[in-house]
Amino acid sequence: MPAEKTFTRITDHYRRLILTGALPAGTKLPSNKELATKWGVAVETVRRALSQLQVEKLIRTSPRGTFVADETPATSSPADRLEAVRSTMRTFMDGETSIVAAAQLVVPPVYVADLFDLDHGDQVVRREYVAGRSSVRTLFAVDWYPAQFAVLVPDLLSTSPGKNDGLTARILEATDRRVTAARDDMHGRAADAREAAALGLPVGAPILAGASRWGDATGIIQYSEWCLPTRLTIGYDYSL
Repeated sequence: MPAEKTFTRITDHYRRLILTGALPAGTKLPSNKELATKWGVAVETVRRALSQLQVEKLIRTSPRGTFVADETPATSSPADRLEAVRSTMRTFMDGETSIVAAAQLVVPPVYVADLFDLDHGDQVVRREYVAGRSSVRTLFAVDWYPAQFAVLVPDLLSTSPGKNDGLTARILEATDRRVTAARDDMHGRAADAREAAALGLPVGAPILAGASRWGDATGIIQYSEWCLPTRLTIGYDYSL
């Protein structure tokens, strides 16, 4: 395998382990030589892979070795969360918790109704929550689902934090549907009052705001609007 491709695989492998909590803060990584042996590559290839993680501030180095950073300024992307739904039946990563502020049936704004192909006055499920890890708030989100899902998965209308994680997986299981199409749109802007309060930021602070659509041939399964606080980073892997 070309060194360039192996370098990317090593970087992606350890990035995912760190972001999912599989490698907790402070974990010491094997030496460059040990990693080179494990991956069957030159030590220089390992150095390049770890340098990228250091640029992303996911790891730190010292005379004692290479360690997972104590507080990583990164959080999981929608793509990471969808992969977690598929592989672990969870929505959040290890160490990440959430507080649900609202979970109810509502008549949505026109643009949301259009996404779900609803008639005027039809309802959807709306869920609003904040996620975080330790003292860092990692996400403020509003998720929207077809109203009929609430009959199959009553937890959609619960604000219990313990019922928030893994909710998407339970929906897919109950509806016998599978996400086959996904799209993310995002832009940087200033936080409004509601977003600022949720993320513990001053009004007008810079945030990354986005919207994600997960669906299949039948239509949208979950539509999410989300934003990240200042200094948090998300990244994506590409399948080419």
